[in-house]
Order: sequence, then structure tokens, then C-alpha cells
Amino acid sequence: MQLRTFLAKDMRAALAEVRSEMGPEAVIVASQSAKGGGVMVRAALEEPEPPLELNREVRPEPGPEDIDAAFHQSMIRRLHQKESALPGRKKFDRVELLASFARNRLPESLGHALAEAAAKTGLTDMTLALAAAIDQKMLSAPIDFVHAKAFLMAGPNGAGKTAVAAKLGAHARLAGRLVRLVAHDVTGAGAVARLKDFADHLDAQIVTAESAFALAAVIENAARDNALAIIDTAGFDPRQPKAANAIAALAQIEPVEIIGVVSCLTDSEETAEMAAALAKIGATRVVLTAADMTRRFGALAAGAMTPNLAVGFVTRSPFVAGELDILTPLALARLLVEHAEGAQ
Repeated sequence: MQLRTFLAKDMRAALAEVRSEMGPEAVIVASQSAKGGGVMVRAALEEPEPPLELNREVRPEPGPEDIDAAFHQSMIRRLHQKESALPGRKKFDRVELLASFARNRLPESLGHALAEAAAKTGLTDMTLALAAAIDQKMLSAPIDFVHAKAFLMAGPNGAGKTAVAAKLGAHARLAGRLVRLVAHDVTGAGAVARLKDFADHLDAQIVTAESAFALAAVIENAARDNALAIIDTAGFDPRQPKAANAIAALAQIEPVEIIGVVSCLTDSEETAEMAAALAKIGATRVVLTAADMTRRFGALAAGAMTPNLAVGFVTRSPFVAGELDILTPLALARLLVEHAEGAQ
């Protein structure tokens, strides 16, 4: 058996390296956040490497779509091999799966799409079949804190943007980065004071930038000092064009990346609309908050499977020291299936 370790900026990049170096039959046996930022993945290949062939016919390199399809099919085959060994496994039943979705308040259209995709896998274990279906719809992109430049928190009131900004700052500090917390919302009650408290805990600098011009100058100064700028903004409804356009304009400042922040405590349809609207204005990732406070995971699933929006992290604590969790398809499937009995 071959065992290799890969270090990459995010899970997507790590999987690409695994596929490129070891082929689609490689199995991910462990993954974790790297101390310096990014992720570390341990992969295994059970089959021995083929012997070197001289004068072998040269074939064109497969494209990304071919590699993705081969990787997904190999994952299905491995799940088929392993599912019989799982203790207490729940047999796949489409009606029961849809009932689990209903208990979790999953959007109906998403639930039916997942049930259909899970049925097509041919897996007899409910959780594994759903995990394979989720894998086709969910993008994951944990943040590379070593090379990140500037993040702009965007989302509705009460979603936890300021706390997420502080958590990102804490992880950046652990990665050895200087951090600059930027208060763009200077009129909200206690907004600057709360951000200042977080900055003091992180030994980070806090600055205010009320206008786009001032914000551009702050970001430029942070880049010159190799500091990660994390911009906290006022809450807004991203479905409202005027507010959305204002945030989208700020994102035009190089090298700002919009990080959407959405709470799992809202209605799943609202979460889906919010996340989709954030993606439309340029958000590349979303952080889903308050996962520890909900017993129904429809909103979490809806936010995690938003088209063109990758899941950065999930938070399970309002405290700065609380971990930023990486959400996997299997973990989400377990929440939807194995914890559905607790949601009524």
C-alpha cells in the first residue's frame, strides 16, 4: 500500500494533487487543518504502481471533467466495498430519506434532487448514498490564511459577521500573520467597540474606514505590511439591489474577497435565497454560523449546497476561541439522516 501526505491551500486543491499524483483510485484516509494554514491530506493507494512500460502509447491527458467523473465513480465503488462493514447501518429508503429531509425543513426542491441522486448511486446504506449525492452538489474551500490578502464580511443582521471576522483573525494569527481588523460600519450601535475588543484579544490593529476611498487606502497599507485585512460591514439584505450593489462596489477594491456569512437559525428557504444573493454579488465562500444552536439542519444544507458558492467553514460557537469546522459531505449526510429523529 502506498501512503502519501499532501499539503495544499484548500481541500479542492489537495484532492486535485491526490488525483494527479496517485490517480482516481486513491483513498483519502485522513485530513486536517495545517498549522501554517491550508489543509493536510493523507492518501492511500491499495493497488501497486504499474511497472514502467517502454514504448508505451502516448495518450492525451484527461481533462478536469474526466478526472472528476472518474474520481466520483471510484468513490462510489469504494463505498460499495465498505458499506457492508458498517455497524447499525440504515438501509436506503427513498420515502424515509424524504421524511428525514422534511423533519430537517430542507427545501423541497433540494430534497427531491438529493433523493434522486442518492438513489442513482446504488448504495444500500442511507447515509453513504446521501453523502455521495451531496458530494456532487457541495463545494468546499477552507481558507488559506498564509496567502490570504483581504476579506470582506457580508451578510444579514445577526448572522455573526463580527464574530466570524474575529475567528478568521485568530486563525490568521496562529498561522503567523499580522491582522488588521477594519470597521466599515461605524454607525451601528457598539459595532466598533465590539470589534476593538476582539482586536485587543488578538493583538491586532483596528482601523476605521467609512468610505470606499478610505477602505482602499487601508487595504493598500495592509498589503504593504503583509497583513491580512478583515473588513467588518453593516448587516444588509443581499436580495435588495441597492444594498447589494453597495457591497459589490467595495469588492471591486483589489484584492478584496467577499466572504458571505449566513446563520443556520433561519428558515432554509431564506438561507438559500440569502446565500444565492451573496454569490450573485461576488461572494466566493460562505461561513455558516450557529450550527450548535439548531436541531434542524435544512438551513445548513441549503447554504452549503448553494451553486457557485463554496463552504469555507461552519461555526459551532460564538466565542473567538471556538473552532472553525470544515464541513464534509459525510458529516452533513449524518446530520440529515442520523440526527433527524431529534428534529420534529
